[in-house]
Amino acid sequence: MNALSVNLNFPPEILSTLNVPETRLAAKLCELIALELFREGVISAGKGGELIGISKGEFIQLLAQHEIPYFNQSPAELVAEVDRLEQFLSENTR
Repeated sequence: MNALSVNLNFPPEILSTLNVPETRLAAKLCELIALELFREGVISAGKGGELIGISKGEFIQLLAQHEIPYFNQSPAELVAEVDRLEQFLSENTR
């Protein structure tokens, strides 16, 4: 994958706040960006993992570590989706 190089200026406190060594700062920032893009619904968990070089399952674990829900649908939305799936299956398995 081609990488875009960006020069950013941060106060030194960022390193201590993020609690990462400077050599790992770029990776941590990519991770945080991927998590936020997922939270906003811009990317999938699979894409998030791909962007930071981990599997979808590992990305889902990372979401949990950051208390970001993998499923963001309400119970009513989930019930409606299951109903649609059941209807689809009943219509297409005859």
